Amino acid sequence: MSVLCMTLALAALSVVAGCSKPDAQGGPPPGPPPVSVAAAVEREIIDSDEFPGRIEAVESVEVRARINGYIQSVDFKPGAEVRKGDLLFVIDPRPLAAEVARADATLANTRAQLDLARTELTRNEQLLAEQATSKREYDDAAAKLRQLEAQIRANQASLETARLNLAYTRVTAPVNGRVGKAEITVGNLVQGEVPNSPLLTTVVSSNPIYASFEADEGAYLKYIGKARGGALTVAVGLADEQGFPHSGRLEFVDNRVDPQSGTVRMRAILDNKEGRFTPGLFARIKLGDTATPRKAVLVADRAIGTDQSKRFVLVVDSESKAQYREVRIGRLAEGLRVVESGLKPGEVIVVNGLQRVRPGAPLTPQTVPMEARATGQPERIAAKE
Repeated sequence: MSVLCMTLALAALSVVAGCSKPDAQGGPPPGPPPVSVAAAVEREIIDSDEFPGRIEAVESVEVRARINGYIQSVDFKPGAEVRKGDLLFVIDPRPLAAEVARADATLANTRAQLDLARTELTRNEQLLAEQATSKREYDDAAAKLRQLEAQIRANQASLETARLNLAYTRVTAPVNGRVGKAEITVGNLVQGEVPNSPLLTTVVSSNPIYASFEADEGAYLKYIGKARGGALTVAVGLADEQGFPHSGRLEFVDNRVDPQSGTVRMRAILDNKEGRFTPGLFARIKLGDTATPRKAVLVADRAIGTDQSKRFVLVVDSESKAQYREVRIGRLAEGLRVVESGLKPGEVIVVNGLQRVRPGAPLTPQTVPMEARATGQPERIAAKE
């Protein structure tokens, strides 16, 4: 047992001594950090700006009663497409039909009196010529005739009003579009003569349709010339769509910029034959000038660093050293970021590993294409052996 214990102790001491023995040769000093680099690309782009907006109906009507009465029937299916003139509601027409009959009878009575007055006036003219009546009696007959002629016009107006009110018992769709639900059902009393007549339903037009948005002052100054002439096109995408698959035309630019928000209201008009758009939907709106493309320098978004309020890239010089370069960036185009100033086409910049590089420090560049990296797929850089 004692020999075995001594053997184990010697083995343990040799292991400790081996672990604590310094490496006589030492490892090689660490080299410059490996980073991915790519050349800035130049492409033709179309200037455009993106804004949030809302889909709005071209025509939106609140349908209300014009006369008093009880709802007799509801003649539409809520949410259905209707045409202008389609019947929506019927208000009990019987009281107003009776009013039409009364006004018609009053008019007929007045016409009979008018015929008699004309006969009396003719007779008085003959008697006056024969000096068989007085001038006063003749004047009274003439005045009565004129009074009855005026009464005829009043009776005709009353009859026309009664007929119009009778027509108002049939409430029809004022425009083509989609109808909402019936806010008042059969049997309820509606009062059309009060200032705030109750809402019966709503009808909103469906084709074409508006996309309204507010553009900032920069976009206003950039596009205002062609916007006033209606020559600008827009592209629209909904919340569940990729990109901007729908095209339209800028139809309206407001006459003032809001001094508080620094924005101006704009509105585009779109075709909606397929019924894809519904008023109130959120929309992404891209406003651009397709007539005048321009050349621009593009880099990957991940190649741009942030230094407080500044944006910068690290340019690789001829000695493979990183040089700090402040840049002014623009919008995204084809997945790459537009560099408005500070960088020239073909200049090589660090696109991955900015956190491992200090300005002026040497590095180990590994050339990669200038491409937008897919989300969730970080670029891998193999360490230099």
